[in-house]
Amino acid sequence: MAVENIRGAIEAILFANGASVEFSRIAQALEISEKKVKEHISALIDDYEAAGRGITIILLDNSCQMVSKKEFAPQIRTVMDLRRNTPLSQAALEVLAVVAYNQPVTKAFVEQVRGVDCSGVIGSLTTKGLVEEKGRLELPGRPLLYGTTENFLRCFNISSLDELPPLPESEEDKESEENGEEQEKTENGGEQMDLFSIQPDDKQ
Repeated sequence: MAVENIRGAIEAILFANGASVEFSRIAQALEISEKKVKEHISALIDDYEAAGRGITIILLDNSCQMVSKKEFAPQIRTVMDLRRNTPLSQAALEVLAVVAYNQPVTKAFVEQVRGVDCSGVIGSLTTKGLVEEKGRLELPGRPLLYGTTENFLRCFNISSLDELPPLPESEEDKESEENGEEQEKTENGGEQMDLFSIQPDDKQ
């Protein structure tokens, strides 16, 4: 199959599906490797950018999806009469952060971190498709485990959890790091300076 036909087929698959499609399924359908699929998708993205198209392809872990560009969201909302989604509350953002950075986690773990009941917030995040059940913990009662979804990646415009920004250091972490540096200076640099400052004793 010619390169143009392969890329056209990828476009058709993504457009017809609407949702995300795994690279492995596209590779199987086109009888090419997943590596080739990703190369063709990267080329399509570059073509869309160069031509100023209103669509693009986003990468989501082991899948991809054809979407409209975010800069055209106002026009799309007007035509489709879509109301802007209610923004997440501070509590929801906090719970989402705990889940995202520690997943898979139990509700009890999230509540331990935040110090308040999180049943309603976790239920809301699940309804919004940002959090989902990831199995059960092998402990008495077998509590549910939660993790983020593919929709979470899409909403936050990242391809994988590896792209999450690093967490800011807490005051305890900073203090511990500073104490460690001081101790290292004392053990390494401090004693060496004292040793080098000792002068030979002429009486010996």
